[in-house]
Amino acid sequence: MNNPKTFFQTNLSFFKILLIVLLFSASAKAQIQKVEPPFWYAGMKNPELQIMFYGKNIAQYEASVSNNVEIKNVEKTENPNYLFVTIDTKDVKASELVFSFKNKNKVAFTQKYSLKERRANSADRKSYDASDMIYLIMPDRFANGNPKNDSDAILTEKGNRTEPGGRHGGDIEGIIKNLDYISSLGATTVWSTPLCEDNDAKHSYHGYGQSDVYKIDARYGTNEDYVRLSSELHKKDMKLVMDYVTNHWGITHWMIKDLPTKSWINQFENYTQTHHRREVITDIHASKLDQEICVDGWFVPSMPDLNLRNPLVAKYLTQNAIWWIEYANLDGFRVDTYNYSDATAMSNWAKAITTEYPSFNIVGEIWMHNQANLSYWQKDSKIGAIENYNSNLPSVMDFTLQDQIGSAFNDDNANWDNGMIKFYNNFTLDYLYPNPNSILVFAENHDTDRINNTYKYDFTKYKLVMTLIATVRGIPQLYYGSEIGMGGDKGKGGDADIRQDFPGGWAGDKNNALTAAGRTAEQAKYFDFTSKLFTWRKSNEAVHFGKMTHYIPENNIYVYFRYTDTKTVMVVFNNNAKEQSVKTSRFKENIKNFKSGKDVLTGKTFDISSEITLEPKSVIVLELE
Repeated sequence: MNNPKTFFQTNLSFFKILLIVLLFSASAKAQIQKVEPPFWYAGMKNPELQIMFYGKNIAQYEASVSNNVEIKNVEKTENPNYLFVTIDTKDVKASELVFSFKNKNKVAFTQKYSLKERRANSADRKSYDASDMIYLIMPDRFANGNPKNDSDAILTEKGNRTEPGGRHGGDIEGIIKNLDYISSLGATTVWSTPLCEDNDAKHSYHGYGQSDVYKIDARYGTNEDYVRLSSELHKKDMKLVMDYVTNHWGITHWMIKDLPTKSWINQFENYTQTHHRREVITDIHASKLDQEICVDGWFVPSMPDLNLRNPLVAKYLTQNAIWWIEYANLDGFRVDTYNYSDATAMSNWAKAITTEYPSFNIVGEIWMHNQANLSYWQKDSKIGAIENYNSNLPSVMDFTLQDQIGSAFNDDNANWDNGMIKFYNNFTLDYLYPNPNSILVFAENHDTDRINNTYKYDFTKYKLVMTLIATVRGIPQLYYGSEIGMGGDKGKGGDADIRQDFPGGWAGDKNNALTAAGRTAEQAKYFDFTSKLFTWRKSNEAVHFGKMTHYIPENNIYVYFRYTDTKTVMVVFNNNAKEQSVKTSRFKENIKNFKSGKDVLTGKTFDISSEITLEPKSVIVLELE
């Protein structure tokens, strides 16, 4: 029999060693709480990668990395919980790196880090352009594909569909399950409002107060679900646009709770909110105080303003954007509150992305109301060049056109400056834009009144609106639900009223407008028209990239042509409350030798040799023959 004392001493030593190993292991795991980006990709055009390591007092350690990878810079801040390590990935193949963290020349712990293979031709990905139609979705309000994730144990706000401004349960799965519906509208691209985690206590459904920009909100699904959405879209030859926010995060973002450095966000002695007067950015007479408050002031108290002048912040946001492009195989960005951030920093951000992806489109929300201010922000703008500025931003949103859409079709009796002349005047200023074809055109979005409400649910005027954005230059965008007649009055019901649930998106809905059989007659009327119009648009290159010639409106009738060398489309609007006839001799410059045109909306053929008669409040879109 073994000596009990010896047995006890031997096993005691073993347990001591095991305990030390376990404690060391637990210490190592606890030391690093976050690594961002969580992984990266080999073969990027810019080989420099800034990795943020976060953990208790991590700055006291000296970092090194395996595989002969060069560390180019290590930056510490006044917060000892952060360490920013920049490595050079040039010529480093996809592999697993190991970072070692030493204290007094002894390795205290290590951290694995993956460099992954990129998809084939990743850098040359084709983005959205004027051949596309974008369908804008607020995911929480579109369709609930997975009721199990309506609430999450860790996240604060729980699902409550009875609360107008609460979480209603729409999710990524709901979008995936209804891609055929979206495609049937003639849409080729999906833009979803932000899907990253937003852990605000209330009204978190809109997603613009993000609390983790590397993680999909669990109430929408998982990161893997988002990648699957991208994949399913691509299978249908459709595209995915991410709504990206550079200006601010949410107050509950984990980094806001433990700032890497005080200058990570813009701060004033007392809380200061932006005055939203973005004209001061380009105003040569503006005071420095007004400019500072515009750019550095917070959007709202719950959205801390990010300081992109801080190189660490700028690099963090640039890499985060590129990471999502690679990881989720994205096709483009829409950027929220684009010109609320430092203009130079945003130019550098856009340049870094489009250098990696030369064909990648980014549209910025520049909510301004004249073409000079808007065009300033488009890449290679001659207006911007006056101040030696180039935004490097490929596209802007045409808010000036949206302004006119909200009223012009109510002007039955046109005079010098109302009715269809509003559209004509809008397009006469296209010379200010370096690339008018790349502008996003829209009648409404998740921040504006619903167009159906604006026009009192007049289907005739809805047809006029949609035909306009489908046939003018630029990239058309349709807001979810308008295609079935959905409305909403922001003035009376607030944001929740213009972001209502899509009927049929939830089990038990009495009306399912996501299916032909489930639509009411009124919904079908809207849907069928919208589908026909935008499905036609998908295959007509003249309205994608063709030239545009328009004629000064007379008697509230507006005529324009979209044309290439091989195809001509003639669009005629009668904005009168009465039937009108139009002599076609005035348009000989564009009609040339064409004798007739077939209306793509009705199938009716019009003789265009002398005169066209139009019904009250109507539009015809003629493919000339």
